[in-house]
Amino acid sequence: MTATSLPPNSAPRVRVRVNRLVLYTVLVALTGLFIGPFGWLILSGLKTPAELAASPVHWLPADFQWQNFADAFHLIDFLGYARNSLIIALIYATLVTLSSAWVGFGFARLDAPGKKTLFGILIGSMMLPQMITLLPTYLIFAKLGMVDTYWPWVFWGLAAAPYLVFLFRQFFAGLPRELEEAAIVDGCGYGTIFWRIFLPQSWPVLSASFVIAFTWSWGDYIAPQLLLSTDKSTLAVAVMTTYVTSAGTPVANLQAAASVMYVVPILLIFLIAQRGFVAGMSTTGLK
Repeated sequence: MTATSLPPNSAPRVRVRVNRLVLYTVLVALTGLFIGPFGWLILSGLKTPAELAASPVHWLPADFQWQNFADAFHLIDFLGYARNSLIIALIYATLVTLSSAWVGFGFARLDAPGKKTLFGILIGSMMLPQMITLLPTYLIFAKLGMVDTYWPWVFWGLAAAPYLVFLFRQFFAGLPRELEEAAIVDGCGYGTIFWRIFLPQSWPVLSASFVIAFTWSWGDYIAPQLLLSTDKSTLAVAVMTTYVTSAGTPVANLQAAASVMYVVPILLIFLIAQRGFVAGMSTTGLK
């Protein structure tokens, strides 16, 4: 071996290091791409209105306006609106997770005529935009006297969600058939099999579904704006509609500060449940 020649195993090692460097570079770039808007939102909440309207853009505030966060918190009943959002999100997320698990169990483990057709229709309904069903939904709840109440979120939760049903169906389909057969031999019905055997096994998908459903409800603007009065409305509606001047012009820096505080609970929930969330998303569909 000459002085300039490489050891026998050096070429694969160099290739692995180069691949890792490229991978880390891509990951850092994607992380910056996803975090960038949230970072800009935080900076906007720390600026004055003049800095936000300045041209060219002021990337950093001359003086960090931490008072904007205190003003955004105290100018409205922030905790009251957050409580309304939390109640609605917990009701919907809990009910829709359980109902979707039950429907997914039926599609995965029970045999019935037309099951594949019904499942195809269910999956196809995911492609319907919310705006198409908005007016009929409002008219139904208005006829039932449920406008300005939280009952619509109860019924939406009990009706299951197509995407969550798909997640549970894929997970339950991958569980061993022996679990079900042994329970049937012991005299268990399908209700007992679901509650005592399959549901405890599905905690990764349960946590993932709960986080997804909670995020849907917490971030929903259209339904609370349409169905609820100001006192019962949610934080999403309050952030977008209440930080305005007497002339009706939005106060952008206060909206940005309030939006940061609005997003924090979702980030905390994801950080707490991230292990189960990632496990649920990664194991769904594996046989």
